[in-house]
Amino acid sequence: MKIGVTSQNFRTITGHAGKTRRFLVYSPDAAGNPQEIERLDLPREMSMHEFRGDRHPVDALDVLITGGCGEGFMRRMASRGVRVLVTGESDPATAVACFLSGKPLPAAQPHSHD
Repeated sequence: MKIGVTSQNFRTITGHAGKTRRFLVYSPDAAGNPQEIERLDLPREMSMHEFRGDRHPVDALDVLITGGCGEGFMRRMASRGVRVLVTGESDPATAVACFLSGKPLPAAQPHSHD
């Protein structure tokens, strides 16, 4: 299982998932703990907001955890086979560990495109 986290600074979970170009990628280790396995640092044209191609590196994820996104982004990712979870948690490893343990992620602040 691959779990991505939107992180423009590679330290904290950030929002605006459609415009994010940096992602931390985790996978559970043998004990079920999160292990960072990859970092994606994509050019601007590869943000989901700009991307119009068929295959995107984010398509390899099973789950994407973000600090915020719109309904359109969630639908677009679902059509690509990626489940999106929005959280108020700021620490990537903590959020992934929470997800892997089956606990609900802390709620995020409401998001709109107004």
